[in-house]
Order: sequence, then structure tokens, then C-alpha cells
Amino acid sequence: MLAMPNPSATAIPERPVLVVDDDAKIVRLVRTYLERDGFAVVTAADGPAALDAIERHRPALVVLDLMLPELDGRAVIRAVRRDDEAGATPIIVLSARGSTLDRIAGLEDGADDYLPKPFSPAELVLRVKSILRRTSSLVPDAAARAPLTLADLVVDLDRYEVARDGQPIPLTRVEFRLLVALIEASGRVLTRDQLLDAVYGQDGADVLDRTVDVHIGRLRDKLGDDADAPRYVATVRGIGYRAARS
Repeated sequence: MLAMPNPSATAIPERPVLVVDDDAKIVRLVRTYLERDGFAVVTAADGPAALDAIERHRPALVVLDLMLPELDGRAVIRAVRRDDEAGATPIIVLSARGSTLDRIAGLEDGADDYLPKPFSPAELVLRVKSILRRTSSLVPDAAARAPLTLADLVVDLDRYEVARDGQPIPLTRVEFRLLVALIEASGRVLTRDQLLDAVYGQDGADVLDRTVDVHIGRLRDKLGDDADAPRYVATVRGIGYRAARS
């Protein structure tokens, strides 16, 4: 059974939250609300500065505008996801590009969440907390959990790592949680709503079903899986997905 998140538990990470936007007013607003809740914040105003800050600070999470000078936000996301060390950093897109196609494009690039402008800063802070609850261990003294396996994959639940033949496969946190949910279902089919709940919890109510398909596609690409002859993730048309082998 999937563990339910504790909505009252908030892990404030030692590493900062990086806020990237070329609008100084937005940066001040987001920074103010995050710092009120105890988060350390660093900022950047363009794409190259964002990548430099990610390398220097290794932020716990990035809040990222898409329309940035010099290097746009989508290029920043793709660069981060290619990086072995920073590749799993959670990214929330905060953008005036709020159409469904824009949201899908951002998710396809590797964003974990997408909040269109104009936005509620209080809602943004809640989304930051929600992602950090899902990606941080709130019980560091608990006994180590046994790894999960799927075919030749080994999934380390405590380290958030997936490996094949000893070689790590870098996944985003969303991709990792999707894979874990499918494995823990032991071959049962999970609907898109069930997968959204596993990944986003109560925050998934406003997330598009298409989001699951986008992340499953990215997961398959990283695993080298074939949708027509799946080794790991099988599509059950009209319903959802299941682990190809348990």
C-alpha cells in the first residue's frame, strides 16, 4: 500500500530554494513568502546565472520562469536534467505561458510542476512544501527499506536511485515515484488518477491526466523501454499503466 503523506510535516532543507525570474518584483514577492516559511533563498535573473547558481548552491528546489534572457527556461530545464549530479533537482515552472500546450511542453522537458502567472504566492509555497515532502526523508532514523526490483532494475527507496547492472539511471523525482508506484502495485493496473495521487497526493487534483503520459514517456526513454514490447512499463489502453514484470 502506498504511504500517505503527512500534510503537517514540513521538512525545511538546509540547501536553499533557487528563484529564477528576470522580473525583480516577482523575485522579491516569491522570496518574501518563502523566507516567511523558513526557507533560505538564492536568486538568478537569466538562464546562464541560473545554471551557475545550480552548480554552486545545489538547491533543494528551483522555481523557474520560462521567458528568461540569454537562455530560456526550457533550455535550463533540459541542461539540468542532463547533469548527473543536479539532474534530479525538483523544478517548478512559474510562467505567463499558461496554455495546456505550454504546460505539457514544460513537463516534457522535465519540470515537476507548472504554475501559470498570475499566481498566488501562498499556493506556490504550498507546492514547494509538497514537493519537498515527497522528495525528502522525514524519518531519517527509520530502518533502511529493502530495495525494489523490476526485471533487471534495482530501486533504492532511501537513496532515490535506480540502477541496472550497477549503472545508475538518473530519474527525476516524479519519474522515480511513478516507477515505485508501478512496482509496488505488483502487476495491477493503475489508472492515471491513481498515478497522479501517488506522485502528487492531494495536490494532484488540478494536474492534467496528460501529465502522467508525459512523465511515463520520459521514464521509458531513460529506461530504454519499448512501448510496443515493454520490459518495464506496459500500457493498458483506455485504463492506465502497469509494471511489465513484477
